[in-house]
Amino acid sequence: MGFVINDTHNFIKKLSWSKARNASRIYSSFYRSRFTGNPVISGLPISIAIEPTTSCNLRCPECPSGLRSFSRPTGMLQDDLFKNVINQLENTLTYLIFYFQGEPYLHPQFLNLVEYSTRKKIYTATSTNAHYLSDENARATVESGLDRLIISVDGTTQETFESYRIGGQLTKVIQGAENVIRWKRTLKSKTPHVVFQFLVVKPNEHQIPDVMTLAKRIGVDDVYLKTAQIYDYKNGSPLIPTQSKYSRYELMNDGSYKIKNDLLNECWKMWHSCVVTWDGKVVPCCFDKDAHHVLGDLKNDSFNSIWNGEKYQHFRKSLLKSRSEIEICKNCTEGTKVWASY
Repeated sequence: MGFVINDTHNFIKKLSWSKARNASRIYSSFYRSRFTGNPVISGLPISIAIEPTTSCNLRCPECPSGLRSFSRPTGMLQDDLFKNVINQLENTLTYLIFYFQGEPYLHPQFLNLVEYSTRKKIYTATSTNAHYLSDENARATVESGLDRLIISVDGTTQETFESYRIGGQLTKVIQGAENVIRWKRTLKSKTPHVVFQFLVVKPNEHQIPDVMTLAKRIGVDDVYLKTAQIYDYKNGSPLIPTQSKYSRYELMNDGSYKIKNDLLNECWKMWHSCVVTWDGKVVPCCFDKDAHHVLGDLKNDSFNSIWNGEKYQHFRKSLLKSRSEIEICKNCTEGTKVWASY
């Protein structure tokens, strides 16, 4: 409980009147839009995700980075583009996650980007497969001011772990986590809040109690159990867990599967957040992995003009009218994820 209190206190410390006022305006415009069926936007995003890189060292079977299956360009986020975005949003942005696709620590200046955001008093987070958390990187991570470090631990034995994290080494993940915890203690730092994220799939669901034990032994702050997105789920998949509460999909009487989400004609994400790709494209959310719905380009336009622009408003309106007709929404399971901490 103390870990959670520390993290919450850290988050609150980074709030300001301008950020609170912006959040209030976003909440108000979302509920007004939902009630009227017409998109109204007032304020800038509360949260954004920025993609440091599309490169990854692993080959996870349900990940475009792992499959090397992108239909969009791959590359690394440039420093000047990143700083331009942050400078535009620093007075209103509350939460910044350095992740979309790829492994963030493969970006050679990743922690410099984190440090820049820390100086702007923005709460920062990232998600990593932890294969690059050497002793040196672990210390630099703590010193960067990163607020939340999510480490993917999808098995407690090498055999189970690599059944999904193909090409991965569990010993490296554990060592990386231990390095960060040790430097937190050495530097007497309350950050980052270290989380083990366990993506529950059929091959590893029996190890849920074991990951809790492992986390306590190492001293991480929390464990999240996350349900897995399956692209081709209708006829079943060897990755779908047997325990229904850990699955985003429901088994039907005819043996097929359907998504649990009812796909209501609304989406909070379209009002409070967005994703910025490594090359400056603004896309609606993390389900648009191939950037099919580019709503603007930050290399050419300001964030404000994109966020309030005609393309974004048209997308919001189409979502309020018939969300089920938007391709990236058809496998959206926002709201059906299971998060359980120890």
